[in-house]
Amino acid sequence: MNGQRNVKMASSQDAWYLSLLGLAENFRTSSPPNFKLCIQCLQAVFNFKPPQRVEARTHLQLGNILLTHTKNIDLARNHLEKAWLLSQSINGFDDVKFEAASVLAELHEQQKNPNAAKPILRKAIEISQNSVYWHCRLIFQLSQIHASERDYELASSLLGVGVDYAHISQANYTRVLFLLSKCMLLLIDKKFQEVNQLLAQAGHLVDTWGGSQHQKEYLKVFFLVLQVCHYLLAGQVKSVKPWLKQLQQSIQIIMQPSWPSDEVLTATSPGDMFIWMPKEHLYVLVYLVTVMHSMQGGYMDKAQKYTDKAFTQIEKLKIVDNKPILSVFHLMLLEHIIMCRLVMGNKCLALQEISQACALCKSHPRLLLTHRPQIHTLLGLYAMSMNCMEAAEAQFLAALRTSSERELWNFANLNLAIVYLRAKREPEFTALLERIDPETITSNSHSIRAAAYYVQGLQSFFQARYNEAKRFLRETLKMANAEDLNRLTSCSLVLLGHIFLSLGNSRESMNMVTPAMQLASKIPDVHVQLWASAILKGN
Repeated sequence: MNGQRNVKMASSQDAWYLSLLGLAENFRTSSPPNFKLCIQCLQAVFNFKPPQRVEARTHLQLGNILLTHTKNIDLARNHLEKAWLLSQSINGFDDVKFEAASVLAELHEQQKNPNAAKPILRKAIEISQNSVYWHCRLIFQLSQIHASERDYELASSLLGVGVDYAHISQANYTRVLFLLSKCMLLLIDKKFQEVNQLLAQAGHLVDTWGGSQHQKEYLKVFFLVLQVCHYLLAGQVKSVKPWLKQLQQSIQIIMQPSWPSDEVLTATSPGDMFIWMPKEHLYVLVYLVTVMHSMQGGYMDKAQKYTDKAFTQIEKLKIVDNKPILSVFHLMLLEHIIMCRLVMGNKCLALQEISQACALCKSHPRLLLTHRPQIHTLLGLYAMSMNCMEAAEAQFLAALRTSSERELWNFANLNLAIVYLRAKREPEFTALLERIDPETITSNSHSIRAAAYYVQGLQSFFQARYNEAKRFLRETLKMANAEDLNRLTSCSLVLLGHIFLSLGNSRESMNMVTPAMQLASKIPDVHVQLWASAILKGN
């Protein structure tokens, strides 16, 4: 009799918790959903001592709902921890086990506690080798944490593990994603030699892709974005053009209405259910790299046109889902368009947009942390355009103090050198000279080295060492012409024109200034136009 009573009690308990789970789901999916009652039903399930699997899954459900629909983060974390702890001892049960680990780690990271997230993810990676999807996803997640801490070596090493694992697991699409993600981190870390080799490998895998054509085109866009960024970081505006054209063609294909959704694209196998970013975000990114190219090459009208298009697209996307990456794109576009405005002489507009950039950083503290040096640099450029040399110096020094980016140091130092030359502060310029010497400057950028020769030429001009100045400026012209660096070309031609005028050679001066004026009008660069006009009047 006792045995029968126990069976009845067990089945009665089962009925209770199953009913509560059903009710909870009903409240969750009703229109509108009633999350308060859903949470109460799920919490009541634990009173009936459900099996361990049900208990773990219910803790996970509660953690997710509390996280998404309430402000009770501590309780959410508590449930997620229980779900992760309980599920580890259950064989199989991968979805609950690894989702609990992933969501819990993400919560720790959001709460600025990555050191609590890392051991959870390491343990989950260790025990997920039989689940291709989760193993790959958890590797991506842990790598992302290390990358956000600027530990690029460890992040790259993890992605390398992902490349090998995906290859063994025949998740070929994800293998290329891991490889391209590793290329991206190496680019960020300025490991250009390693990037060349890996990009070539990734490019070969994309070219010889035998799977879905849609996946091939998506991987091609990722590859081309990295290839274009690689050239732009190297200041090679001319060499990048064929790659940029390919990228613009590829993104048009992906954005066609007949193109499958991202979900359909990745539904071929469990190990391939990943994307780098949604195609709508890729569309904005292609606009951004086009603006970067236009700015570096000195095509200001084109930069403005594509910035406007990108802003329109960002606003549309923000209405649907305001993802943090959209604010990053917005800020980077602002940084480039501000420089365009200053070149074109639109100082009021530049100042308004600097204010917008500051407001954007203020509303996203992490952006302020990563983009503060760029804001200081833009303020320095604005101050230079207004002839406020002390303010410009203060901003460039602040940029140098707050940045760890070598190319930004180079850019700030070169502008600081021009400030010192214009203010006739010879001792300060001399102290800076070693850091901006074109022969020894630590830079991977063709345009930075060309600009360093220009600054040397400017110094020689101010010291009336005209032959030396001409030698430096001809080096600048050679480098600028090789990569279509139009602004440097026009500045160098005008300065050469000024030198020939100082030497009393009006004819040679005209030969330099006339093409400079034409190029400056095409850019358009208001300062070079004014400078050239003054020389023409002098002639």
